[in-house]
Amino acid sequence: MTISLRKARTIIRKSLEKGREMELKPLSVVVLDAGGHVQAFEREDGAAPGRFAIAHGKAYGAVMLGMAGKAQMARAEQQAYFMAAVNGVYGGQVIPVPGGVLLRDKKGAVIGAVGVTGDTSDNDAIAALAGIEAAGLIGES
Repeated sequence: MTISLRKARTIIRKSLEKGREMELKPLSVVVLDAGGHVQAFEREDGAAPGRFAIAHGKAYGAVMLGMAGKAQMARAEQQAYFMAAVNGVYGGQVIPVPGGVLLRDKKGAVIGAVGVTGDTSDNDAIAALAGIEAAGLIGES
């Protein structure tokens, strides 16, 4: 299974709604498929233009490593050399912090990842999980 455009749009819409409900700073949300390709992206008014790269880096690290943002951050804290090497392998595209959320189907297979940025990393992850749940998928933050 892969992430459909319809589900990706639902994830984005509901993540942004959660951000507004929580009164977060303007968010940017990207949804990647299981191969790390962009399925959909939106940046709220007022969000910095560089937020695409951050959202993408959070999601890209999650899907390419099969490891959610929180786990990546823990790994970076324990083995900085490993994450530095990974980032080298992936051309500096990995941002190992919360807000990069693995997308799983109901059977547990990874079908993509979501990256949210704009507020604190923990709040970014909360918004992502709300969007994922609304789309009927499972998120691992």
